Amino acid sequence: MKPRVYVETTIVSYLTSRPSRDLLVAAHQQVTQDWWDHRRGDFELFTSEVVFAEAGQGDADAAAKRLHAISALTPVQVTHAAEAIAADLVARGAVPREKPEDALHIALAASHGLDYLLTWNCAHIANAEMRQRVEEVCLSLGYEAPVICTPEELMGG
Repeated sequence: MKPRVYVETTIVSYLTSRPSRDLLVAAHQQVTQDWWDHRRGDFELFTSEVVFAEAGQGDADAAAKRLHAISALTPVQVTHAAEAIAADLVARGAVPREKPEDALHIALAASHGLDYLLTWNCAHIANAEMRQRVEEVCLSLGYEAPVICTPEELMGG
């Protein structure tokens, strides 16, 4: 059985956007493309209606590219369990109150038993200072937190 990965919105954004002139963003875009081209087949990929909604915002052409890129991914549903985990992540300071959608991404991956959450959101999701709190909240509610990582961390050995 392949490891199961939740693909968060920043991944599809970096994958489909035109190359950035910012060197760090351009590097993230390249790593994302490399992961998508060479590693995604090693995993079972999931996303959510939250990602579809976020990916569909903004410029119509860019949104169409993002939505096309994730069209074959298996969607997971927002459930009461996911909403409860997300609320607890925010209430207990694991995710900022201003970013409830980021808590929902984590909660969806945890509540559906996915192994990894793939993201470039290092401010509120893949944040080393917050990981322990995320894990504690999930465990206190009876769920295992996914491994939250960037494509660079999931490139294999």
